[in-house]
Amino acid sequence: MTTLTDSPIFVFGLSLAVLWLAAWTGAYFRKRRRQPVKDEERQDYSVIEGATLTLLGLIIGFSFSMAISRYDQRKNYEEAEANAIGTEYVRADLLPAADATKVHTLLVDYVNQRILFYNTRDADKLRQINADTGQLQASLWSAVRGPALEKPSMLSSFILSGMNDVLNSQGYTQAAWRNRIPTAAWALMAAIGVCCNLLIGYGSRRIEARPILFVVTPLVVSISFFLIADIDSPRGGVIRVAPQNLVSLAKSLPPN
Repeated sequence: MTTLTDSPIFVFGLSLAVLWLAAWTGAYFRKRRRQPVKDEERQDYSVIEGATLTLLGLIIGFSFSMAISRYDQRKNYEEAEANAIGTEYVRADLLPAADATKVHTLLVDYVNQRILFYNTRDADKLRQINADTGQLQASLWSAVRGPALEKPSMLSSFILSGMNDVLNSQGYTQAAWRNRIPTAAWALMAAIGVCCNLLIGYGSRRIEARPILFVVTPLVVSISFFLIADIDSPRGGVIRVAPQNLVSLAKSLPPN
């Protein structure tokens, strides 16, 4: 499912505009008051402003940590997929020659499909890749189930267990790619960011003389949002998981 956070550039542009507008809205309400925050009130105001900015920093840091952990999880599952496929390719040598050749051919095709899964950004292509992957999984299971049913043995159980790992690793990968930062966390970050910039604008003193200062905080926060969205998005961002282990495996396997 495509979400707004799948486009980090959009997140950056939208957050910069909203936060900048919030800062100027705070300044507008301060002008309507027709007097700046009094000196005796400024200390209390600074405590509130500082606490809100601290809370925003904590929420951004927590969300960044969530994004990094999910990114690392996707990398680990890509490695696990490559290991499971490579191991099963070797175990298939224990099958009769004809069955082993069939499994080897299917596994080579399967590796190529998994590489496409990691590299594609097109939704239509992704649906086709998932459909082809499902068909290959069914064919792979049938290819090892037949010999196991004909001659049950410890070796056949060994091969079936390896194929089960191959199929499970793909499911774990799919689950990891759907595991994103919750919408509620994004809403909380946005709400606190808006409040912070409202307070900054409201507490400003003659900011109209140097309006560039109103861009600093919105820009910094927007860059943080952009980085979090980029890392959290498996396909929409610049920072993505590259199928390095799967590509290395594909190069090491003999072509069909």
